[in-house]
Amino acid sequence: MRKVISNTSCLIALNRIGKLHILNDLYGKIVIPTRVKEEFGEKLEKWVKVVRVKDKQRLKILEAYLDRGEAEVIGLGLEIKESLLILDDLKARNMAKELGLKITGTLGIILKAKAQGIINSVDEILKALEDAGFRISISLKKETLNIAKKGKI
Repeated sequence: MRKVISNTSCLIALNRIGKLHILNDLYGKIVIPTRVKEEFGEKLEKWVKVVRVKDKQRLKILEAYLDRGEAEVIGLGLEIKESLLILDDLKARNMAKELGLKITGTLGIILKAKAQGIINSVDEILKALEDAGFRISISLKKETLNIAKKGKI
């Protein structure tokens, strides 16, 4: 089974709306780097494992381009083969793609949860996320709702 490595934004967003369990429902256990644990700042669920990035040199290089949390997520993604990274920041997503890593984002998680019957309404979750301060562009929201409507996830 693929290891899932999450950045902070997804954890905070889902936690704020009381839907953190979606990650557990979809993936069982997830991995986060130490910086993400610090940024999250809440008590972690038992199904969240904290892992340190081993390659400190690579981490320094990544930190020249990204914030520390995203750098650590990508660093772990390079160390843990066949992983799936949860990243929302565009710059981090682009770098992960350039490095050949598989990625998704919070909205991808929401779509997958809908497809698997974990949630009933993508629209309701998006509204709750926006109400909780999670920024979603109008075009991305439209695209997400379109995908959900078509059921092509």
